[in-house]
Amino acid sequence: MVLLCTILFAANSFAQDSGKGNVYVDDQGVMRWGHNDDEVKGFGVNYSVPFAHAFRTGKKLGIDLKEQIRKDVYHFSRLGFDLYRIHVWDTEISDEEGNLLENEHLDHFDFLINELKSRGINFVLTPIAYWGNGWPEPDEDTPGFSDRYGKEGSLTNPEAIKAQENYLAQFLEHVNPYTGKAYKDEPNVIAFEVSNEPHHREEPQKVKEFIEKMLAAMRSTGTEKPIFYNVTHSIHLAEIYAETGIDGGTFQWYPTGLGFGKELEGNLLPNVNNYEIPFNDVWKEHGLAKLVYEFDAADVMKSYMYPAMARSFRQAGIQIGTHFAYDPTYMAPFNTEYDTHYMNLVYTPSKTLALMISGEIFRNVELNADLGNYPANFNFGSFSINYENDLAEMNSAEKFIYTNSTESLPKNPKKLKQIAGFGSSPVVNYGGRGAYFLDKLENGTWRLEVMPDAILVKDPFGNNSLDKTLTVINHADREMKLDLPDLGSDFSIKGLNDGNEVSKMAFGSTFSVEPGTYILSKKGKKLKSTYAGWTKEDLNAFVAPPSTVDRTYLVHEAVPVLSAGEEHKIAATVVSNEEVNEVQAWFRNGNTYESVTLQPETAYTYSAQVPDNLLTNGILEYRMIVTTSEGTNTFPGGKKGDPGHWDFDPDAPFKTSIVPEDSPVYLFNASEDSEYMVGKWLPSLKNVPTGTFGEVEYRVNVEKLFEVDPENKNAEPVYDYSFRYNINRKTEGRREILIDKNSLVIKGQALNEKPAKLQVALVMDNGRSFGKVIELQPGIKEYRIDLAELQPVKTVTLPRPYPTFLPMYFEHDVQKTFDIQDAESLQFSIGPGLTESQKQEQHGVGVISVRLE
Repeated sequence: MVLLCTILFAANSFAQDSGKGNVYVDDQGVMRWGHNDDEVKGFGVNYSVPFAHAFRTGKKLGIDLKEQIRKDVYHFSRLGFDLYRIHVWDTEISDEEGNLLENEHLDHFDFLINELKSRGINFVLTPIAYWGNGWPEPDEDTPGFSDRYGKEGSLTNPEAIKAQENYLAQFLEHVNPYTGKAYKDEPNVIAFEVSNEPHHREEPQKVKEFIEKMLAAMRSTGTEKPIFYNVTHSIHLAEIYAETGIDGGTFQWYPTGLGFGKELEGNLLPNVNNYEIPFNDVWKEHGLAKLVYEFDAADVMKSYMYPAMARSFRQAGIQIGTHFAYDPTYMAPFNTEYDTHYMNLVYTPSKTLALMISGEIFRNVELNADLGNYPANFNFGSFSINYENDLAEMNSAEKFIYTNSTESLPKNPKKLKQIAGFGSSPVVNYGGRGAYFLDKLENGTWRLEVMPDAILVKDPFGNNSLDKTLTVINHADREMKLDLPDLGSDFSIKGLNDGNEVSKMAFGSTFSVEPGTYILSKKGKKLKSTYAGWTKEDLNAFVAPPSTVDRTYLVHEAVPVLSAGEEHKIAATVVSNEEVNEVQAWFRNGNTYESVTLQPETAYTYSAQVPDNLLTNGILEYRMIVTTSEGTNTFPGGKKGDPGHWDFDPDAPFKTSIVPEDSPVYLFNASEDSEYMVGKWLPSLKNVPTGTFGEVEYRVNVEKLFEVDPENKNAEPVYDYSFRYNINRKTEGRREILIDKNSLVIKGQALNEKPAKLQVALVMDNGRSFGKVIELQPGIKEYRIDLAELQPVKTVTLPRPYPTFLPMYFEHDVQKTFDIQDAESLQFSIGPGLTESQKQEQHGVGVISVRLE
């Protein structure tokens, strides 16, 4: 059953205070509310349904886009977001002269703004995007000036500049028919940003004149709103930006780069340790404010990253921030809009709760706070971050929010007013895979909202399409147990949302619950029709898609290598639109065959021990067979039919190589691992077969170790080209014997017929690195490093963060000594150990394999 309720949040417990009047920037560069001089704080998302691919896709799918906007904005408010930002696709709502076009895109944008405003959410608006409207599809022929002139032309062509002046004035003067307010006067507009990511290449005076013209056009409307300009591009112009009359600068952060094409692995906290602004002194001197218009830990499905980024932003003096980008719920199963990002409450619940915590950090952590260095900054105020458990928490007297199962005790259970979580905690025991929210209405009465289960069935960061489902949604009846002192153990549960007729009692604080909204009340306490701060519509609200499981899915990745004789447990995620009767694994190692039944472990997870007689030297091959009420599916592949029949043609099996315990541990093998190598893209990167059958060499040829960055022309030269491979998949089945290894063996060569120095390092799971420089010679050979020779070296932040002015190296206070069992990545660096003259030369290396012996 579809349970959908679209409501208007007029004045509920989540809505933020609106009507604060205009914002101003004080002499210290702090945005403040005009009516009381309080610091402006805000946190939210970018969201683009009125425009481009999101708009076209909604039309293609037959979606009522305004209805969907209402639903998604409800979720924004549910998550406590109080800010929205978007770069408006000017190319869809303007003509070549910059005249504003009253069309369906502008209408849907106006509608979205009104929905946000109705929930007390403020905005930062960027009227010019400069983009075409295609991504990820080809651009359409649109009427706007950006389509005619492009970004470069828009920044330099006199006619394009006139069009932008005209457009900016008309955009600010535009009266939103849903609010009755012109954007220049809209109380919920905190600030305007002139345009999205202008890449200025002209002389400073020309750039200054351009920006001044844009500011003059906007000020001609009489607006008193602060106007910001993007300053993370061409930062050598920071002084020029500061002298134009802007009120502040807009910043972005993509600490894990963009577009890796698959999920990144390992501890990425070093990439978000701090947000260092090289021109901060310029900003202080001119009293300019800072806001973040876009940020994301791209290609990362973990939740621990976002609160760390929020912490670093506050330490950098940044007042408001918006994540890029929130997926419209109708597109979230497919993640086609920006496949390097993925964020939606229903489909990525753990990550989205991390954004909820990030908002609390923006509102509660002092501006410019000194929270210490890594790893001391894992715990600050009411917040904590844990990489090992992929866990972020807010634990205050009144709020308890967590992104994964936690054993933390709430600070004061009796004072709790809000709980939001995923997984289980000491106050909520729940085995589902959706987020849940508990809000205290009054003593002895709570509102419970439970989202459906989200099951990831494919890596969401690959090449996506509307024909490729990445995450499925399932509505399931699950047991929940609460430990809330004021509810007691035998409380009542009553369904609130449309179609939810539940009315029952908990037994010993335990009850079964399906996705929906409920009111929980202490035994004997009379229910009310309304509660303070809640309208009836708010109280009953529930927004979620129906179950989308359309077939049987099994998700499993075989361990590549395992030590012979070592116990091995396999686990798989199984979800089906039919009742699952049994999950089996059929094994083969040589001529030894066995089958085992996997047992249910948690929701959707089945596991079993591999029989000992199969864990001998050889190739372990296996398939998993899921038997449902309607038949059998065999994985990999999911083909229907009985795999025992003579005419069944299965897909290739899962495979694990089982090697002798004393054999080397291969950490990297170019023939199978190079696609997972992380580093700056170069046209010279390639795999080359060697003279040995099946052997491949990963070649890195660097023409120049340092080139002037057009976005940061005055940067101090750093002569370093580094690349990294996460070794966890290689060591997962051999961790126990790592302690017996004492040397690192690198097989490779120097290219270009001359020696090459290469630093080889092991990066620990705590971010510290230990390495040594070796000199490779032309011609393939092996180089041995005794592990005792490894010394602390710099950890390179890889993938390289954007903007490019962010630090190359990770600064930390980790003192833990080298332990091979903590090793997580291999880091290769060309640059360490070079003389000044060598730094100017071309360098090339080929790496075939790295192993531990």
